[in-house]
Amino acid sequence: MTERLRIAVIGYGTAGQALAILLTRDGHEVEIFERVPTPGPVGAGFLLQPSGLQVLWQMGLLDAVRGYAMPVRRLYGDTPCERAVMDMGYDGLDARLHGLGMQRGALFSVLDQAREGAGELHVGTTIVEVDHQQGRLRDSDGRTHGPFDLVVAADGAASTLRNGIDGGAALDRVYPWGALWCLLPAEDWPHMQQLRQRYVAARKMIGLLPVGTRPGDDTPRLSFFWSLPRADFERWQGDGMAPWLEELHTLWPQAGARFTHLQDAGQLARAVYRDAVMKRWHQGRLVLVGDAAHAMSPQLGQGVNMALLDALALRDALRTHGAGEPALQAYQAQRRAHVAVYQRWSRWLTPLFQSDRDAWAKARDVLLGPMGRLPGGRGHMLRVLSGTQHGWLGALPLDPAFIDALAAAPSAAQSVAIPATA
Repeated sequence: MTERLRIAVIGYGTAGQALAILLTRDGHEVEIFERVPTPGPVGAGFLLQPSGLQVLWQMGLLDAVRGYAMPVRRLYGDTPCERAVMDMGYDGLDARLHGLGMQRGALFSVLDQAREGAGELHVGTTIVEVDHQQGRLRDSDGRTHGPFDLVVAADGAASTLRNGIDGGAALDRVYPWGALWCLLPAEDWPHMQQLRQRYVAARKMIGLLPVGTRPGDDTPRLSFFWSLPRADFERWQGDGMAPWLEELHTLWPQAGARFTHLQDAGQLARAVYRDAVMKRWHQGRLVLVGDAAHAMSPQLGQGVNMALLDALALRDALRTHGAGEPALQAYQAQRRAHVAVYQRWSRWLTPLFQSDRDAWAKARDVLLGPMGRLPGGRGHMLRVLSGTQHGWLGALPLDPAFIDALAAAPSAAQSVAIPATA
């Protein structure tokens, strides 16, 4: 590094945390602005793919993450009559590869501790405006901060700061379908290394993902989700739990023991998703990362992985080019080449799993399996799944040393201790 920069990071989710770690390690002066008074995880669980895991390995955090996570080697989805719709395993790419199911609370704690207090964290501070020419911030109380050499907006899918990039948004909309989610005890669930989903056309989707443990809670858990149109959230709550639980047991009796833990509507949080495509990811001293730059449906499960890749790419661009337009252009070019195909696939696939289009769902049920057996088709699908598809024909390289490290990493039972207060 040839230049020590003063950098503002807005948002303390995965992208903001990873950037704070990477940039302070490079000697930059970092200030982090988080709107909530007590930062913490938002969401139940997610699937870390090899693409994101390689970033954590480069950060020296793979063992810490693996200590809480659960290996996921197969993604399987079927109908209530147990007809397989989707069946994919990472071993189709490499027998040593797998994903990691993880609770957001666990990743938040790992990243929070890895920051080691570096960088000043301003909590309860909502940034409402960025002067991208001068690098100054204004918060909701009228206070100004800066100037900064670089302002990184990592304020999530519902970002208000991306509106400050002139002519930036090509698309920014809320998906009509969302989800209910919570964490359930795994107990004797027999599919502890699989993401299992059950579909009823595209109108109903249930999922159970093993997500391991978290600091302060040694109970292995499953991340449960139920697909639901946003317009039906209030109706669902008004109808009460009894008819919904009866439907759950009918659609997926094999998971009935897990559903006995669902007793109150207050256990379930609501998730809303956005689709945001930006023509430009930066202007002046302002740059977007994570969901602020490229929010998409969770259908491909890439949000956290993309955030980690963004953080590393921006760090590397600053190392190569220093502050200024060339660094931000290089960052945008690199990441858009990877993200674009996922945004398109996510937009195309979402109606096949979350919509009222029954004919599309029937075609999915018939064609998805055979498509995966076509020459080149399965490899493409597995690269998309693992986060390693780059453009339509390329592949994001995985370091052989990383693959070896992933295969040799400790299991969830060999937890790397992190204080519960981290």
